[in-house]
Amino acid sequence: MSRWRPWAVGVASGLLLTACTGSGDPEDADEGAGAPGSSASRIADLRGPARPVEGAVSGGSLTVHLPGEPGPTSLDPAGLGQGQARAIMQALTQRSLTQYVRGEDGTPVLVPDLATDLGRPNEDHTEWRFTVRDGVTWEDGSAVTPGQVAFGITRTLDVKAFPLGPGADYTRPYFAGGTQGRSTEQQGKQGKKAKKAEKAPFTGVRVEGRDVVLTTTEPYPEMDRLVSLPGFGPVPEGKVSDPPGYGRKPWATGPYRVKRLVPGKRLVLVTNGQWQPDSDPGRHQYLDRWVFRFDRTQAQVDRLVLDGGKRARHTVATVSGHAYPEAAPALGDRLVPQAAPCVSTLAPDHTKITDLAVRRALALAYPYEEAWLAAGEVPGITRMHADSLVPPWFPGKQDRDAVDAGEGSWPRTDPERARELLAEAGHEPGDYELTMLVHEDDPRAVAVQARVTRALRRGGFAVRVLPVAESPYNVWGEPKSPLDKKLNVRAVSLCADWPSGSGLVEPLLRAGSDYNTARFAEESVEQELDRIAALPPTEQDEAWAELDERASAEQLPFVPTGFRRELLAFGQGVGNPTGEAASGAPNYRDLYVVQ
Repeated sequence: MSRWRPWAVGVASGLLLTACTGSGDPEDADEGAGAPGSSASRIADLRGPARPVEGAVSGGSLTVHLPGEPGPTSLDPAGLGQGQARAIMQALTQRSLTQYVRGEDGTPVLVPDLATDLGRPNEDHTEWRFTVRDGVTWEDGSAVTPGQVAFGITRTLDVKAFPLGPGADYTRPYFAGGTQGRSTEQQGKQGKKAKKAEKAPFTGVRVEGRDVVLTTTEPYPEMDRLVSLPGFGPVPEGKVSDPPGYGRKPWATGPYRVKRLVPGKRLVLVTNGQWQPDSDPGRHQYLDRWVFRFDRTQAQVDRLVLDGGKRARHTVATVSGHAYPEAAPALGDRLVPQAAPCVSTLAPDHTKITDLAVRRALALAYPYEEAWLAAGEVPGITRMHADSLVPPWFPGKQDRDAVDAGEGSWPRTDPERARELLAEAGHEPGDYELTMLVHEDDPRAVAVQARVTRALRRGGFAVRVLPVAESPYNVWGEPKSPLDKKLNVRAVSLCADWPSGSGLVEPLLRAGSDYNTARFAEESVEQELDRIAALPPTEQDEAWAELDERASAEQLPFVPTGFRRELLAFGQGVGNPTGEAASGAPNYRDLYVVQ
């Protein structure tokens, strides 16, 4: 499962495009720092210290500008949802049982972190045992204990204090003694059974010697991936870790510690002198200091990067597609289009648009590249065409150019063929009405929607657009609301919590899921979701990709409108300018300052 990260602002926004350049693409990445054996998605026996980055030297500081989202107000590991703050803390300050590192070919590789390996499951994957390695210390020099790891995991159950952490999606629904059921909505339907489960003791985590033992109520073969999230690491017991105070300065176990957090604006990290490199297979401590700034506008950051000079020399930044034409020749390979584990989709309501031919007509009428351009994206750089829900670099994804959805090359914009499909389904031009929302206070969303509306009408549809003064996600998430009931087209953009088809296919196709804004429900797909979820980890990845492609071809549950790329800019004084695909962020673990 995955946290819903609404980085699209409306039906027409957040749409994606093909991209094949730069070291940000895992398929095109240069060899560099990272785990050896990068063709594997897991290396269970990797030991510290981390492999040195060629040419790296110690010392200096970097400033990272991240204008794309609000800065963090809390750094508590139990509450870190998807976003820049989680990528920063995972890479630099907070250690978990396992971790993702950048492989030699740029793809994410799962390796041990606090644990000595990737865990040892029982036969049916309902119990996992992780041995906490010796030599891991807090920033005050005291040893990290298995009990503190267990306490850290248990804290995630408090979904009121930590609504964006792993509690709601993982520890409460799946761990023994947590609230039963796959979603909050489904829990509510269980009545007295749910209330009884709520009072049951939490037995999902226990400590046996150096082992932390995790127990689930059903098979969980991806536990080794789940425990890479920040909530699956240690927290000191006692008042020191009470929220919200702990979130201002959580204790560090990684190579850096928090010196200062200005909520929403700035974060300063300095070296953690108690970090033991020999205990960490995936991190380095090349810098003396990190400064993260969230308080500048995108236009200001773009200008800083484009102007160059001393101010930009030791800078890392996310820049907009608008800056690309000028930045590409100026920065060269220091401008990296970094793949992210995210997909953007159009969601035809399957309770209303029941004819597959109409859904295919919608997919063919949709103006993929026009919409991206209107949103300020760069075709082939910041957005990639999506043939299905799973990005091509995910483990198990079929190596093919496009899904055959019964219409040849896919996806593409073909209004003439869209009109033909509507006619074959018995609809004259302008007869079939699509109703969708637009965020009227967002100029980008309005501009994109105008392109989409025109294109859908060219494809033979009638289009009614209802303006709202809030994010459409607020409406789509309330299926019983009068406004949502008027819609037959929605959208959803989703980022996986870890690079696996389960993080996108399961939450989007599962009937009743909060992320299934298409209201898709198909019994054969439900059965296949259950079957795949119980497979051994070595068989799951390819099975998720196969289900994704088959459903896209046979039912078209969603219209994938693209895969996302972050445009990362690195100053001349930044060594090893690379990103990491597990989060779409800069490769903080392996950067250094050129002396």
